[in-house]
Amino acid sequence: MKTAILIDGGFFLRRYKYIKGFEKTDEPEVVAKNIVSYCFRHIQKINRYRSRYGLPPTELYRIFYYDAKPFDGDSKKPISGKSFSFKNTDQFKFRNKLFTTLKQQRKIALRLGFLKNSSRLWTINARHTKPLLTKKIKISDLTDDDLTYPLNQKAVDMKVGLDIATLAFKERVNQIILIAGDSDFVPAAKFARKEGVDFILDPMMNNIDSSLHEHIDGLMSIKNMSRKDYTSESDK
Repeated sequence: MKTAILIDGGFFLRRYKYIKGFEKTDEPEVVAKNIVSYCFRHIQKINRYRSRYGLPPTELYRIFYYDAKPFDGDSKKPISGKSFSFKNTDQFKFRNKLFTTLKQQRKIALRLGFLKNSSRLWTINARHTKPLLTKKIKISDLTDDDLTYPLNQKAVDMKVGLDIATLAFKERVNQIILIAGDSDFVPAAKFARKEGVDFILDPMMNNIDSSLHEHIDGLMSIKNMSRKDYTSESDK
């Protein structure tokens, strides 16, 4: 039996700090290694479950990590008029180092999309909308820090869907674990299940819509990475 683990990278990094044993201040090299460790903990957990019922163990086929390349464009801040390079941001440096380190890890396949701002415009942060409308603040009160350069992720969801379909149709794996937090995966999950693939969702302890349960075969999260021993959670 073989298991593929697919990770929505943006979601994983947002939920990272909620896993015991992981720290939000971890350097990208540490985060990369923790991603692999987290996935192998899933394999260990599944094999404990299978061993309990006398079933043969599974092995990790591959970890697929999906994210967008950090945006490397330049812009001008609309209020101060200062030039701004995204290459100099902490987020750009973190993502670049994370991807470089992940490439060096065993059993990892990177699937990178890209970020795009179609309008090339900055937008006012949502928290300021109501104060502006109620005239508690004026446009002249805003600073560069109150504006965001909105970036939309492109091609990532398509890559996830294609990989799920390929893994299922070509019978590369018997099981898929998807680490994600939204319902975009449902069409691909339906296809995989029709092809006989056991489909498990890991929302990293995030709440999911109850309707998603009908489209998966199991729900499982790793809660504590700081302990070597842990209590197995039952599958659906």
